[in-house]
Amino acid sequence: MTLRLDWVGHDAALYACRHWHYSRAVPAGRLIVVGVWENDRFIGVVIFSRGATPSIGMPYRLDQRSICELTRVALDRHQAAVSRILSIALRMLRRRCPGIRMVISYAAGEQGHHGGIYQAGGWIYEGPMESHGFIVKGVFQHARSIGSRYGTGSQRLSWLQANVDPTARKVVGLVRHKYLMPLDETMRRQVAPLSKQYPKRAKQATDEHPSSGGGAAPTRALQ
Repeated sequence: MTLRLDWVGHDAALYACRHWHYSRAVPAGRLIVVGVWENDRFIGVVIFSRGATPSIGMPYRLDQRSICELTRVALDRHQAAVSRILSIALRMLRRRCPGIRMVISYAAGEQGHHGGIYQAGGWIYEGPMESHGFIVKGVFQHARSIGSRYGTGSQRLSWLQANVDPTARKVVGLVRHKYLMPLDETMRRQVAPLSKQYPKRAKQATDEHPSSGGGAAPTRALQ
């Protein structure tokens, strides 16, 4: 089995997210997208972005140019461990954006995810975060995704009902598991005290090798 990662554009991100990610959507804003191939077959993308809020770096004394969020791992059925794919994607990110000092990501508890791919990669677990979401046009969307897509003020049920879907409803009591990947030793020492014991795996199938439909190649690697 051969594994190859390279930079791709928005079309590849859109294809992968629509086919192989539970959100069926691409994050809003500026994206850094890494395409993944096994045996020359396109199997998905890893997406980094600024995240849903410009203040994501404040708890770590980082400005928005020094931190980003891993917002999508959208993969078809595959052989390589996701932790290996992420490790390569992170190295590519460091080379392309040397000013970024840390990456954060969230495992969606409401989807049965506990963060196994991050644990396998040695990410720091900061802990569970209380959260909420909305049912919009019959589809669940996390509040952070709503804010990223529609902008400031959109994370209110009244706004969604007035502007997007009059039947939208709010879902409360959600938990997301927050993980940190510092990209230099100084940053690692700074956030190490935040580390908590990893949460245990839920009863759902592991997210290292998700089951999904057949693949396609919407784009080739950029040269």
